[in-house]
Amino acid sequence: MKLPSIATAAIFTLLGLVTIAMLPAHGEATEPHNTAFLGVHFQNDNEIYEPTSDGERSRIKRTGQMFMDRLTESTKYRFAKIDPKLLARIASGQAPGECGGCEIDYAKEVGTDWVAWINVQKVSNLILNMNVYIADVHANKMVFVKSVDIRNNSDEGWERAINYLLKHYLLPGVS
Repeated sequence: MKLPSIATAAIFTLLGLVTIAMLPAHGEATEPHNTAFLGVHFQNDNEIYEPTSDGERSRIKRTGQMFMDRLTESTKYRFAKIDPKLLARIASGQAPGECGGCEIDYAKEVGTDWVAWINVQKVSNLILNMNVYIADVHANKMVFVKSVDIRNNSDEGWERAINYLLKHYLLPGVS
């Protein structure tokens, strides 16, 4: 049996390293995650004293759009269109995350592999909490749960919160 020369061994080693380098990193998806986004749900703990304002309703929409736009731009996520009738059903029921698994059922109905939603809790006009959730539909398990506090109820405060969650947790290293 003839032993390979040093040059031959070096070539095979180099080819092996190049092959390994081309493989996706552990846990890295090669295709975007096919995701159903169930929206931003707002829990106003003081609704009776301080009703939800038009500004807050506008921030809810803008936050959801920013979330989907940034994740889509990253090419790591693809968001499915959700039928308006299903969106109305979601809005009229219990909030995702508080409904005993309805979010998984909704995503199955849409035909996606993942499901995402955001809950914003308004404790007061100065203290809010933004929570982002993503679940794997087939495994029926959470794959992402992060939260940030917002210390003012303004467009700037909400934008900083969603940008922080995206930049530091969902899309680290992506500008």
